[in-house]
Amino acid sequence: MEHELRCPLCEEMVKQPIVLPCLHSVCVLCAADVLVQRGYPPPELPPEPNTPTSSPRTRSPRHARRPRKDTPPLLMSFPCPTCKKDVELGERGLADCLRNLTLERIVERYRHSLSVGTLAVMCQFCKAPQAMEASKGCADCRANFCNECFKLYHPWGTPRAQHEHILPTHNFRPKVLVCVEHEQERLQFYCCMCQRLLCSLCKLRRVHSGHKVLPIAQAFQSLKEKITKEINFILANQELVQAQINHLEDAITQMELNSSLAQEQLSASVSQLRCVLAERQACLTLVLENARLRRADALNSQLDEKCSLQDNAGLVTYTHELLKEVDQPCFVQAARITHYRLVKAIQHLQNFSLSIDPTFRHFQMDVSRDLKHLSSIEFIQAPSAPVIDTQKTLAYDQLYLCWRLPQDSAHAWHYSVEYHRKVGGVGSVWGGVVTEGNGTNGQNNWQRMNEVHGTSTVIDKLEMDSVYVLRVRGCNKAGFGEYSEEVYLHTPPAPVLSFCLDSRWGLHSDRVALGKGLTYARSVPGLALLQAADRMLTSCHLTADLLVSDVSVTQGRHYWACSVEPGSYLVKVGVGQESKLQDWFHLSGDMASPRCDPDSGHDSGAEDTQDCPPAFCFLTIGMGKILLPRSATGSAKPCSPPLTAPLPPRLGVCLDCEKGRVTFYDAHSLRVLWEGPVDCSNPICAAFCFIGGGALQLQELIVNLLSFVYKLTKFL
Repeated sequence: MEHELRCPLCEEMVKQPIVLPCLHSVCVLCAADVLVQRGYPPPELPPEPNTPTSSPRTRSPRHARRPRKDTPPLLMSFPCPTCKKDVELGERGLADCLRNLTLERIVERYRHSLSVGTLAVMCQFCKAPQAMEASKGCADCRANFCNECFKLYHPWGTPRAQHEHILPTHNFRPKVLVCVEHEQERLQFYCCMCQRLLCSLCKLRRVHSGHKVLPIAQAFQSLKEKITKEINFILANQELVQAQINHLEDAITQMELNSSLAQEQLSASVSQLRCVLAERQACLTLVLENARLRRADALNSQLDEKCSLQDNAGLVTYTHELLKEVDQPCFVQAARITHYRLVKAIQHLQNFSLSIDPTFRHFQMDVSRDLKHLSSIEFIQAPSAPVIDTQKTLAYDQLYLCWRLPQDSAHAWHYSVEYHRKVGGVGSVWGGVVTEGNGTNGQNNWQRMNEVHGTSTVIDKLEMDSVYVLRVRGCNKAGFGEYSEEVYLHTPPAPVLSFCLDSRWGLHSDRVALGKGLTYARSVPGLALLQAADRMLTSCHLTADLLVSDVSVTQGRHYWACSVEPGSYLVKVGVGQESKLQDWFHLSGDMASPRCDPDSGHDSGAEDTQDCPPAFCFLTIGMGKILLPRSATGSAKPCSPPLTAPLPPRLGVCLDCEKGRVTFYDAHSLRVLWEGPVDCSNPICAAFCFIGGGALQLQELIVNLLSFVYKLTKFL
């Protein structure tokens, strides 16, 4: 326990400890020395045995306010040696810090247990030389007594008999803590919000208005019970503590072994570099030596040739002897080769140059890049936390997760994708922001996909209408890196219905074009509409084109999604009975049906009767807006005006044949936009109506989408 009783500054037993605002304790004199060393003026410390929390008793607590100063107060900052942080002491510095009397009592009891029989405290009232060892101390008299003297000075039945007796000590403390601002006022309350002891006057301050203030007895009992439970829990789990200690000791041993292994690997790697450099040096030295030999041979040959032209050289001497020949045929026969040699020598003499470059300038090495690489050799870093691409990540029939590494991250060999279903209800939205729902999952509930290569993956076998939490981390030779931020994806409320667009009921090919795969459609006003507009002065007759799904359903719940081009004039998305849609669009004229009023925003026919569900239910989209008919929940309120909402990137549709309801969602967050009734007694199919120019794209299954992306990547 002695370690807990030492001052972190002087490393000795604390003397007159004070409690800093960070709740750590130091000696008051040590704290004063630190403040002086930091340039603050010396604090006014009362002499022993008075403390920063005690004051003269002659001063009234009602007049304990400090005199007003013209200069602004000096806020002192004290570096706590325990938490390594600078804490603000307030205007009065150390005088605002309460004395830790409990710690003083513990230190005194500890010292008394150590000093039994070694250092005695003598009675202050026995006459010399018969002074006896003190057995009691009086906190009120602030003196030490033997048994006889204590009885003598504290007679039974007198007020002194009520004095508090303590163990003998040389350091008497004040009996109670008093307020540092209102002197002689006892601290009787505790503010739970500010976590401060208060006197009765401090409690009345405006700063504690609305705070939960407890009587000191209640705070004492509550904190004592908590500490008792905590220490009992620790004592009851000593086996767990010992197991954790053993685990830490094993980890330290393993760390030392791994450190030695890492040093050996470092030495081996550097040795490999040295070997490679030595081998390369030998190869380059051999190339350089061969070049030197070739150039030396060439220059030595040229040197021999020039030396032969000197006066005492062989060629000159031979030529002089040749000129002494008088026999003309013999001279001509022998002199021809000499003539050629002399002509060649004269030419070389007039046009002298070295036969080879002696500078070796073509054998220089540029090692700046290699030196840069060598000087930047570091231990391999684990990959940084990946960044999940929220624009490409989506939830449909499966979860498609896409991510990337930061630009300055180390390379990742593969990735680990972890996910789990969020417990506690659907209370999250897309983008990693948790809202409602307090359910949590333990670490063991994470499902993992190990060794995922690439920067995207697909997760299947999911539950419908659920929120899944996902995260990713990379791995290389240095191990796994940090996790990415967790993102939340909401699966569709029903199984996904896969279908293609069908134009079997009379598609106007000059106005509507279907894309490859029959999942994309674009409507463009044709020539006939332009000619009609040319003849009209005020308005022109709009045209309507209907596209339906090639699959119809009669039961169950089904979900699909599509994207509508924001610049579309009017596009109606919804469902309808297959037979009714066919009858509707076989009528003469494109706009003969009153159900297709482009300004109503609601083509369900719910206004006809409340007893029979309508055969159609559409949502009108135009110019980047959605018209929400009547109320947002689809309830009939004839007088309520329609509302508009921004067009989401993807629009989701859920058809419940059992309930006869169709619900429109923001497919990105699965937020309900509008819900309406529909008659499901006959086969129902998805329907899309174009009025004017527009375009839409069906949401494809993720597997098909990945196949298309793979083919596109391979083609590029």
